[in-house]
Amino acid sequence: MSQRRALVIGGSMSGLLAAVMLKRRGWEVDVFERVSGELAGRGAGIVAQPELIARLGNLGLDTRDLGVAITRRQMLDREGRVTAKSACPQVLTAWERAYRVLRDAFAADRYHRGRSLEAFDQNGFGVVAHFGDGHTAAGDVLIGADGLRSTVRQQCLPAAVPLYAGYVAWRALIPESALPDAIHSELFGAMTFCMPPGEQFLGYPVAGPDNDLRPGRLRYNIVWYRPADETKELSWLLTDDRGASHAISIPPPLIRRDAIAGMREAAEQLLAPQFRAIVRLIEEPLLQPIYDLATPRLAFGRAVVIGDAAFVARPHVAAGVSKAADDAAALALALDAGDVEDALRRFEGERLPENNRIIERARHLGAYLQATQSAEERTRSARHGIPEAVLAETAVLDFLYA
Repeated sequence: MSQRRALVIGGSMSGLLAAVMLKRRGWEVDVFERVSGELAGRGAGIVAQPELIARLGNLGLDTRDLGVAITRRQMLDREGRVTAKSACPQVLTAWERAYRVLRDAFAADRYHRGRSLEAFDQNGFGVVAHFGDGHTAAGDVLIGADGLRSTVRQQCLPAAVPLYAGYVAWRALIPESALPDAIHSELFGAMTFCMPPGEQFLGYPVAGPDNDLRPGRLRYNIVWYRPADETKELSWLLTDDRGASHAISIPPPLIRRDAIAGMREAAEQLLAPQFRAIVRLIEEPLLQPIYDLATPRLAFGRAVVIGDAAFVARPHVAAGVSKAADDAAALALALDAGDVEDALRRFEGERLPENNRIIERARHLGAYLQATQSAEERTRSARHGIPEAVLAETAVLDFLYA
């Protein structure tokens, strides 16, 4: 029998996880990434959940220096006083750090940049991908790991589109060396929260540029969740200074200057003094509208969607990369045996319930941040939108194993 070949569409985290896992199981794998340059997770800090670290370790990858280890959490009030704290050991890192571990584990000559999928077709014997540059590729299975804007999902499920959650996140990475000494000593060893009414601000240390983990070379990751009405404020935030509207998201250099000025002004009015000082250090923030995406299916003959191409959860559970790793592991295991189409159906039956649980949990945790709320969401807010719950539940995956 000839070696089976997988076509992975999308060269970010979920695509690389699937590619490395299948390669370890003897598959011939090619990854096709639409971006022509090297990927970068600008403004993105992530929690390296224990499940993700275990997955990477099982692949033989070195996780000893994956990120920054912390042991505690704390809540600040408007005056900057610590009003609550808890123990919570975790590893925090930058998106680029985890991405580089996976990128270095996959053969460079099988990672194809600048290849944008246009469409694919299939029959009982294989699948053929057609790219915008005129190239085609044939394989036994096509894996859509191409994120929120997935072309694979759009071809298979055109009605499955991201749903705006009712709030946005302002994000930034601040060099550790830029933090005043007093603020560094107060905040840098913990995940720290502040909760203006109906909002949430959090910050934590992550790896520095070029994955630097040396003391003094790290960065401070901040995220500020703020309600934004879809029809008015979100539309305004996604319109640049020249009047051009952007769908889904807006590139950081194009964010309108008055929107950034408004964010800075709100920080002076609403945040603890430590975070006000940090916001003043931001040079170019990233604006991230928050979306929900839940697909009713994952398998489509010899094609499948995984990771954010299939399910996008609000960030509060910090399950994005761990979810992608679990998807990739379940897919690789299913494809070990028998017919590809049967394997993808088994994978779908296993992962749909788990991904739906993550989506629902994230909705519960984020309900209090929405610009508008239903009666049920107001009930959720009363339970999950209090400081004690935020400290205990944010970025913790215990609910999946309860």
